[in-house]
Amino acid sequence: MFQGLFQPMHLLVILVIVLIIFGPGKLGELGSSFGKAIRGFQKALQEPEKKPEDAAAKKS
Repeated sequence: MFQGLFQPMHLLVILVIVLIIFGPGKLGELGSSFGKAIRGFQKALQEPEKKPEDAAAKKS
């Protein structure tokens, strides 16, 4: 089922290394920032494309 990098033992080792590098306090901030970035990206994908001509017409 799990092959390559995504074996449970590999993921556990990666998690330990990340905890050592960033520490538990900073890890929460990183997760929060990552979540905000993903939500912003999804919001941008769902918005209709804005053309420069539309923006100029609204200003006049």
